[in-house]
Amino acid sequence: MTSLTQRSTSGLVQRRTEASRNAAADREKISDGDEHEERRGEEDDDELGDSKETRLTLMEEVLLLGLKDREGYTSFWNDCISSGLRGCMLIELSLRGRLQLEPCGMRRKSLLARKVLCKSDAPTGDVLLDEALKHVKETQPPETVQNWIELLSGETWNPLKLHYQLRNVRERLAKNLVEKGVLSTEKQNFLLFDMTTHPLSNSTVKQRLVKKLQEAMLDKWVREPQRMDKRLLALILLAHSSDVLENAFAPLQDDQYELATKRVRALLELEPETEATKSGANELLWAVVAAFTK
Repeated sequence: MTSLTQRSTSGLVQRRTEASRNAAADREKISDGDEHEERRGEEDDDELGDSKETRLTLMEEVLLLGLKDREGYTSFWNDCISSGLRGCMLIELSLRGRLQLEPCGMRRKSLLARKVLCKSDAPTGDVLLDEALKHVKETQPPETVQNWIELLSGETWNPLKLHYQLRNVRERLAKNLVEKGVLSTEKQNFLLFDMTTHPLSNSTVKQRLVKKLQEAMLDKWVREPQRMDKRLLALILLAHSSDVLENAFAPLQDDQYELATKRVRALLELEPETEATKSGANELLWAVVAAFTK
C-alpha cells in the first residue's frame, strides 16, 4: 500500500513537472513570437522610412517647402504655388489609383488633349483629395489636365464653372500639417490686418524632406526618370513648377547647388510625350508636367 502511494505521488509530481515545463515552453514560444513580430514591425518601419514623412501628401510636401520656417507663410511674390498645388492633387489621385487619362486611341492624342477619367471613386481619407475627386467624377463631358488645374484654381472666365474652385487650399493643408505635429498656429499683425500663420514646430520632418530632395539630385541621382520613384519625381517637378524647389537647394555648397540645378534642368528638358510612353510611366504625371512646361 505504501509503495502504491509512493508511485501515485511520484507520478503526480512527474505529471506536474511535465506540465510546468510545457507551460514554460509555451511562454517561451509566445515571447519569441512577440519578439519576432516586434522585429518584423521595426523592419516594416525601416522600409517605410520615417513615419511622419510617409504620411505627407504631395500637396503638403510642396507647401512645407514653400513655408518660411519662422514666419509661417509663403512668399507674397510666389504666384505659382496655387496652380502647383492643384497639379499635385491630380498626381496624388493618380498615384492612389483614383484618376487616369483616357486611352490615346488610334490617332495618338497628345497628353494635353486627353481627358481625365475617374478610375475609382473610393474615398482617400483626405478631404481635399476627395473634393477634387468628386468634381472629376461628376463632370460631363470630362476635362483635360490643363483645364482641371485652371478650374480647381478658380482661374476660369466661365462663371458656370466657378463652383469647381477649391478654396482656402493652403490654409487647409497647413491645418493638416498642424494636426500631424509639423506646424503650429499663431496670429501675426500686418499693420492693417491680422493673419493666421503656421510656423514650423517640428523641424525634423522638413529637414528630412529637404535632405531627400538634395540626395535625389546628388548622391542618389538616377539618370533614367523611369527608374526614379514616381512620387519623388513628381515632388521634384511640381516643387519646381510651384517655385519652391530653390528653398531645398539653398543650403548646398556652390558646386553642389550647380550640379543639383543642372540635373533639375535635365529633367525639365525631357519630352513628356516620350516619357509617358515608357514602361511603367504614369501618364497623368507627365500630362501635368506638360501643362506647366508648355
